[in-house]
Amino acid sequence: MSSVHVPVLVSELLNFINFEEGVIVDCTFGGGGHSKAILDKFPRVSVIGIDQDEDAIKRGLELKKIYNERIKLHTKNFRNIEEVLEEEGLEKVNFFMLDLGVSSDLLFDESRGFSFIKSGPLDMRMDKNINITASFVVNTYPKERLADLFYKFGEERFSRKIAKAIVDYRESKKIETTEELANIIKKCIRKRQKIHPATRVFQALRVYINDEIGALEEFLEKSLNFLSPSGRIAVISFHSLEDRVVKNFFKKKEKEGFLKIITKKPITPSKREMRVNPRSRSAKLRVGEKI
Repeated sequence: MSSVHVPVLVSELLNFINFEEGVIVDCTFGGGGHSKAILDKFPRVSVIGIDQDEDAIKRGLELKKIYNERIKLHTKNFRNIEEVLEEEGLEKVNFFMLDLGVSSDLLFDESRGFSFIKSGPLDMRMDKNINITASFVVNTYPKERLADLFYKFGEERFSRKIAKAIVDYRESKKIETTEELANIIKKCIRKRQKIHPATRVFQALRVYINDEIGALEEFLEKSLNFLSPSGRIAVISFHSLEDRVVKNFFKKKEKEGFLKIITKKPITPSKREMRVNPRSRSAKLRVGEKI
């Protein structure tokens, strides 16, 4: 079970690693692409990989066969970083890395229900133990709550129109698949867009169900406690909601004298990377260093 995920901004990320020996925590292990690049470039660096998706950790076992004790893997949400470091017997690490994009492994697995490209059950849970699913949300939430959710977490301009269409549709039939939901949304947005009409609603559902913004905020608040002096935190985000959280946290901690912002402007992919991997086009990398 190998990964099909292509990591973004790899060389740019490697350039911000400011030590030759130490511990890096890959908080969103995914396909393991960033971790592999780090282990290859820095032979005296070890990696702790964290992912709440147990399938990602299972795939990561292939890397363990190559790098042995240089890589440790944990099935956890990165918001529980203190539990992982306690298990590893570590008080401080040198570098935290987060790639907040959805792994292609999840998108291409229709059984997980993240993508509107293939038809699958409306699930969208990164951690399969979470109780709430996309199906529960779209089939039970009232119109106003759906509209607020689509607007808040997806910045969807047609949130009210889409919410009404969903509620009207489910009066006669339960919405069961990703394709069914995508078709309902498509009928609401006739105007041609650069992105698929369902993109923002699917993003909103995923972010809400997995409490992605809450997890990010909680992790960021804890992160500086576990960084060594001059240790760095690097975050790759893919939409403005996440990027705003990271940007505001960095600015706040810099003002308080705890952090130095290394990237005055976010690092974005090169034209070549965007050509080779179109999914990288919205990626933004921000890096801060503990004072």
